[in-house]
Amino acid sequence: MSDHTLHPPMTHHQPPQSETGSWKNSLRLRLLTGTLIWVLATLLLTGWGLRALFAEHQAQQLRSQLVARLDRLSAAVGFQPDQPIQVTVTPFSGDPLLQQPLSGTYWQVDQLDVTGKATTYAGIQRSRSLWDQTLEWSQFKADKVWEPTLPLHTPATYGRIWDGNGNELLVVTRTVQLPEADAPPLRLMVATDTATLAVPLQRFTQMLIAALCMLAAGLAVAVVVQLQLALAPLAALRRQLTAVSQGEAPEIKGNHPAEIMPLVREFNHVLRMNAEMVERARTQAGNLAHAVNTPLNIMGNAAAQQDTALAALVREQVASASRQVEHHLARARAAAAAAQQGHGLRTPLAEPLQSLVRTMSKLHAARNICFELQGDASAWDFRGDMQDLMEMLGNLLDNAGKWAQSRVLLQIQPAADDSRFVMLNIDDDGPGIAPEQRERIFMRGERLDEQREGAGLGLDIVRDLVQTYGGSIEASDSPLGGLRMELKLPGARRT
Repeated sequence: MSDHTLHPPMTHHQPPQSETGSWKNSLRLRLLTGTLIWVLATLLLTGWGLRALFAEHQAQQLRSQLVARLDRLSAAVGFQPDQPIQVTVTPFSGDPLLQQPLSGTYWQVDQLDVTGKATTYAGIQRSRSLWDQTLEWSQFKADKVWEPTLPLHTPATYGRIWDGNGNELLVVTRTVQLPEADAPPLRLMVATDTATLAVPLQRFTQMLIAALCMLAAGLAVAVVVQLQLALAPLAALRRQLTAVSQGEAPEIKGNHPAEIMPLVREFNHVLRMNAEMVERARTQAGNLAHAVNTPLNIMGNAAAQQDTALAALVREQVASASRQVEHHLARARAAAAAAQQGHGLRTPLAEPLQSLVRTMSKLHAARNICFELQGDASAWDFRGDMQDLMEMLGNLLDNAGKWAQSRVLLQIQPAADDSRFVMLNIDDDGPGIAPEQRERIFMRGERLDEQREGAGLGLDIVRDLVQTYGGSIEASDSPLGGLRMELKLPGARRT
């Protein structure tokens, strides 16, 4: 049989798997998380501060109202000798809360001893709203808040006290000394239930939470939009890098933000330097092969003119050396071409395939072998060097033509398992190869039929070229009855 080569699917030159690690691996998530945490902390602190300010303002306003009532009460208190303390003018006749029993708003007058500290008579006068209760001064707890008053007034003291039902009251109290000579010191108290503070504070808190939630939602949307706009250049740069790595562009182009442009320029410089180094390496490899092949050809021609054992040995070794040079030269070219895949190296398939079909038809015209091309070759590019493509397909088509009876078919189609590859199938209607013998043609220099021309090297070079490009080559049964060589190469649809 011939030089058919079997090669298992290649696994190298595959793109790296995308990393899906924690949020620490994502710049977007880190920025978003940090910003949202800061926004949330700021809103919580703002909400706490606003609520505290509102509560303080409300308490201050209520204290001012209580002080105004206390002032009116102080003006209404009168004393006459041998008579109990009198509130000569009802100070709060227009306030229904002071007339409604246990309404939560109260006033009370206590008589003190001459020192002004001990209570002689609690509730000597009190509002109707206290009904049958009195405010126990022993339960008073000062808030240590002093309200500035007029210079003629005694400063008022603020604090907390509890009524007979256990309700907490906010109280404003003042000790007064009437001008009459026998008048005892008096303690005046005006109090109101702290629930009058809690209800509006609760409503304010609910509205504040709703407003802050709306603000938080708006800020979150703004942060997401801002991050999207800020990181959009990085997404564009990633797309261009993908295009470069897939051979769709030779370098990164376009206008980028000032912070990214230095990176783009350095990256493009590295790409150009690498391309120049690869090209120099290919040129040097070719020069070395030419320099070695020239003396080998001279020795081979000289040995061909003699019919001695030494001449036969020289011819054999020269042929072996020539095969080694061609083999390693092909690998060097393929490695360089594969490296240039990342620099936009692309070869349109239509013209090379049509040229190979015409050439092979003429080469095997004596045996009347028909070579056909099926599929839309104009829709595909090979991401590699044209010379390597011609060498791979030329070897496969020539090998198929040697064993075909009348027909060789070259088909092009997309790879079913990966859109980044293109499939090239070469079918012949020859005798084929038994499945158990297909492993042998994978071996370098192996020939199943010594009567046919060839050194068993061509398909081994094809295998190395395919391997270098990250593709695969497999042998299988052909629908035409012979052998099918399935060649999978990196490709891209033309746009």
